[in-house]
Amino acid sequence: MEELYMATKNFSDKNLIGVGKFGEVYKGLLQDGMLVAIKKRPGAPTQEFVNEVRYLSSIQHRNIVILLGYCQENDQQLLVYEYIPNGSVSNHIYGSSQESSEKLEFKHRLSIALGAAKGLAHLHSLSPRLIHKNFKTANVLVDENFIAKVADAGLRNFLGRSTEIAGPSSGMAADEIFMAPEVKEFRRYSDKGDVYSYGVFLLELVTGREASGLALGSDQNWVEWVQNRSNLSDVSTIVDLRLRSNFTAEVMVEFVQLIIRCVDPSSERRPSMSYVEMELNRIYDKEVSLTIVMGEKTPTVTLGSQLFRASQ
Repeated sequence: MEELYMATKNFSDKNLIGVGKFGEVYKGLLQDGMLVAIKKRPGAPTQEFVNEVRYLSSIQHRNIVILLGYCQENDQQLLVYEYIPNGSVSNHIYGSSQESSEKLEFKHRLSIALGAAKGLAHLHSLSPRLIHKNFKTANVLVDENFIAKVADAGLRNFLGRSTEIAGPSSGMAADEIFMAPEVKEFRRYSDKGDVYSYGVFLLELVTGREASGLALGSDQNWVEWVQNRSNLSDVSTIVDLRLRSNFTAEVMVEFVQLIIRCVDPSSERRPSMSYVEMELNRIYDKEVSLTIVMGEKTPTVTLGSQLFRASQ
């Protein structure tokens, strides 16, 4: 605990970077120079907490935010994660910060989508399978090279049954758009529920808007609107204006078709995350090859920090 007090300057408000379901989140600097994100909540020490940390910290993957350790002292429970410097994808596509006005090209969005798919698919491949249960755009973080990392994997396991059967809080209501019908109605969590949430994330990536908003002057939110699409001839009308025409229409249609499959109201009809990862790999490769064929300049190596800068 002493080490974490030093790392956060006594949990100073200046180090507070957010508040999540587990509690307050602080940025910290450990004595060895490592930057970390520390989640803190009041709670008596339990062996169950230690067991859960040991399991979750064993999950190591390039596209998952790694849980480094824990602390239980002074009736406080703390989780220590690697710090991901560029924050959540939601800040970059519709946040109130400066980042959201920067241009995020379609290929970069596809790359982020693919990274997040790999992270989720890895969780589902574990034995026993780990269901995320709270996947949303705000839980996809990007590092200094804009590699996507899935955050809060398994975090619901620390929150207990009460959060799964409690009525919606304001935070819950905001997240509800990401919940599959069977989760919303029966709290029935499964890998296919994660796939639905992932589909909503893809929809936000392509529209640049929060999926809970009303679509194109209709009385439907974006998820309902896309679920009712049988004809994709007007797909360009939903695409984020900041993308302009910097994408191929053919690939965009295939991308939206994948979204429609992911947000199918029937869990049986949704694809698995391993299939989604494979399909996104194909879509990404196709977009890259088509844009080069169509005469786009040969891509140059760009530093991650400059990747999202608006091009003049």
